[in-house]
Amino acid sequence: MQADEEVGKVAQQTPIAVGKALEMFMIALVRKSADVAKEKNSKRVTAQMLKHVVESDDQWDFLREIVSKVENEDRAAKGGKPKAESESEEEPPEKKKSKAGRKKKAA
Repeated sequence: MQADEEVGKVAQQTPIAVGKALEMFMIALVRKSADVAKEKNSKRVTAQMLKHVVESDDQWDFLREIVSKVENEDRAAKGGKPKAESESEEEPPEKKKSKAGRKKKAA
């Protein structure tokens, strides 16, 4: 925070308070996601479970745009993988030319 010129000076306690707030935020989000995992008899918390928590409680509404990128459980169960925006079926990716074997001459 102090490296950013726009922020200016920061009291010594500020990073500690921000760190504690982040810790409490993560604990609450992970606990609720763990509750969803228990309901589904799962030992693992998945991205879909985190998405479910965010979408089911207005407290987490600021995260909705982020979790909207996570695929739904039915699609994930089928093994579907969303394509990245940069991928295209029409154009194969260009091959990278290898520079192996080329050595620069010492001057």
